[in-house]
Amino acid sequence: MSAGYEVAVRAEATLGEGPTWDAAGERLLWIDILGSRVHTYAPGSGRRTVRVTEQHVGAVKPRAGGGLVLNLRDGVGLLDPDGTFRWLHHEPVPGRRANDAAVAPDGALWTGTMRYDEAPGGGTLSRITADGAVRTVLDDVTVSNGTGWSPDGRLMYYIDSPTRRVDVFDYDINAGQVAGRRTLAVVEDGAGFPDGLTVDADGCVWVALWDGGAVRRYTPDGRLDRVVDLPVPRPTACAFGGADLTDLYITTATTGLTAPPPLAGSLLVVPGAGKGLAQPSFAG
Repeated sequence: MSAGYEVAVRAEATLGEGPTWDAAGERLLWIDILGSRVHTYAPGSGRRTVRVTEQHVGAVKPRAGGGLVLNLRDGVGLLDPDGTFRWLHHEPVPGRRANDAAVAPDGALWTGTMRYDEAPGGGTLSRITADGAVRTVLDDVTVSNGTGWSPDGRLMYYIDSPTRRVDVFDYDINAGQVAGRRTLAVVEDGAGFPDGLTVDADGCVWVALWDGGAVRRYTPDGRLDRVVDLPVPRPTACAFGGADLTDLYITTATTGLTAPPPLAGSLLVVPGAGKGLAQPSFAG
């Protein structure tokens, strides 16, 4: 089954990524990783902003007390509402950069990294709390990507893109720990690579397919039940937004394309695609 898309923001992002609905600000946050830019888009008014970061930015999320948390090349930083920046965790690693991140039900940030050359096992998935305490959860990741939680918070979904898998863990809400890694779904050869993901109110997992030109929805038992075909080859991530969390926003990329199609790098939206989950803010 396919659904129609619309153009929310026409852009030429190099590596558009990480859409996140900021309910308090009634706006969508998204980034251009390699363009070092944080974008906002308020669908109610059409207002847009762009902030340039001093280094590549892998993800941006709202903070519970206001401001933003940034997954940056050299660590995790906090941006206050007045524009003041400070590092929460600073750990530069030559040749490595930040990638996707997600906020867990307890308000901790799960941050991914990867090597610029995408060397196998060169990335990590870590958990960082508001006091700056960091725990590495996975240390053999290649391209750390989509992370999300089931509606009851007892399952965590995760993608390391080159594996072509969407994996699922049992998640301990109290301890913020995962166990029992297993495969939810495998993206077949020729259909692209799984990239960013989001989980809807029915517990289904929506996955953007890099080089697949589509977003797929998988049921909690791993069955493919919906495909949204797109006019670009490299959708990167998706998230529900809007006042009712029913519109599916999709980021896209131009990087690596010799002749990008007209909408590559734009922010797309599928109105009324489903019902999303309210996302927690970072507790810092």
